[in-house]
Amino acid sequence: MTSAVARASGTALYPLHPLHVFVLAGIVPLFLGVLLNDYAYWSSYEPQWKNFASWMLIGALVFNGLAWLGSIISLVRADERRGTPLAYFMLLLATFVLGVINSLIHAKDVWASMPTGLVLSVITVILACAATWIGLASWRVGGER
Repeated sequence: MTSAVARASGTALYPLHPLHVFVLAGIVPLFLGVLLNDYAYWSSYEPQWKNFASWMLIGALVFNGLAWLGSIISLVRADERRGTPLAYFMLLLATFVLGVINSLIHAKDVWASMPTGLVLSVITVILACAATWIGLASWRVGGER
């Protein structure tokens, strides 16, 4: 069921698939876990924290990649090629690219990964929160906006 505003303007609102919502909601805690592990390593210099961050980063990238594939579908299904679907797509793409760069930074020697890994983790958390906000804000069916 679409809203009266969407029907009057000729644009259809497509809700996200529940699987898409699941993977989208998973990227924030995983990227946040990477940030917290990087901060724990930065404050204690215990190498195991960097290892935890590396593994969580792989999980975050898998979830982000799946959400990005879902955003491609949302972008294709959108009636207009600008606005929220494009911003959502670009934020997920930027998060994925910076996450891959962060993964390469984490692959370095333990001492060489700081502070660049911590800074990239902060940026990816901010981008992941923005992408999740935009993606879940569009998950409406019915009612007026």
